[in-house]
Amino acid sequence: MTHPTDGSCIFCKIVAGQIPCFKLLEDETTIAFMDINPVNPGHALSVAKGHWPTVDVIPPDVLSAVAKTAQRVAKAVVSELKPVGVNLLQANGAGAGQSVPHLHIHIMPRRPNDGATLNWDYKPGDKAEIEAVYKRLKAVL
Repeated sequence: MTHPTDGSCIFCKIVAGQIPCFKLLEDETTIAFMDINPVNPGHALSVAKGHWPTVDVIPPDVLSAVAKTAQRVAKAVVSELKPVGVNLLQANGAGAGQSVPHLHIHIMPRRPNDGATLNWDYKPGDKAEIEAVYKRLKAVL
């Protein structure tokens, strides 16, 4: 199967075998490997083999495959490393914290007081504003 590639993308280079990685598993559509800048031991990535930067442009079947690979790795992390929790994180665009513009899901084992900050403070939303945005999104769905 051929996948779109970007010669300047670090993940495309890993997929092509040009850059080594600690590969956990691989199939026709995805590859999973350890993150070399881990939040905690066991931090891994599930990556689409093709170069699709964000969730809005990746084919749905490939996104599904990336999620299935992330789930397999997460199950192994939970079973073997026994973290207190696991975050699955998929960011889109620099404003969301995406540092490599190639679709991937982080599998992040969590430990007590690990300093990772992914949560936000809950505050009630304005119902009228929520409804207005809902109507806009519903119209295009």
